[in-house]
Amino acid sequence: MTAPLTPPNRPSPDDHHDWQKPGGPAAVYGSHPAPSPVVDREELRADLRRAGVVAAVVTVAGVLMGLLWLWLAPRVPLISDNTAVFLNDSEGEEAIGADGTFALLGLAFGAVSAGLVFWFHRRGGIWLTVGLAVGSVLGSLLAWQLGTRLGPTSDVVAHAREVGKGVVFDAPLEMHAHGVLLAWGLAAMVVHLALTAAWGPRDFEGEWGAYGGWGPGAPGAPSAPSSGPGGA
Repeated sequence: MTAPLTPPNRPSPDDHHDWQKPGGPAAVYGSHPAPSPVVDREELRADLRRAGVVAAVVTVAGVLMGLLWLWLAPRVPLISDNTAVFLNDSEGEEAIGADGTFALLGLAFGAVSAGLVFWFHRRGGIWLTVGLAVGSVLGSLLAWQLGTRLGPTSDVVAHAREVGKGVVFDAPLEMHAHGVLLAWGLAAMVVHLALTAAWGPRDFEGEWGAYGGWGPGAPGAPSAPSSGPGGA
């Protein structure tokens, strides 16, 4: 009784472990040297510099927003009878108009700043996003303080005595809903994320090609069995 012959084309068990052999797919991965710590530090410093510049520029833009808020925010008219100060129009909505104007300006500045940051730095990165967020918050705070300080005086009693009895004057520019300070930052984050997702670089897809590729045409990939008579 004779033992069955081993098929000549029978694959060896070691063929399924090509990644362990010299020159196999593992060599493809090993052909890419690991980045040195010096290169990583240089890239980190460059990212931090870009983030710092973005934060500084966005913060300075708060000056323009503060001036626009002072110009566009509706005024609250007051009147005095030498004993007390009253609203000239008790049914007016100017008091909440200042908060709404600030929120709209924040949304507009957030969208524009995110678009400009993406235009000049398409590469993106976590530090660039952090710089944009920090600059947006600082810019909102700067706009708020600048608008209130350049607006009508906050000493309403002294102002009423100065203008006299029965004379209408403007109330100080105030912010009642401080949550509108986040409008700039929220708009910037949403717009920047949308732009990055739509038109940002696709580095991940390029990495697969750098590692030698995957699929039937990749090095070391097993070939599909033929369906002809000799395929068995």
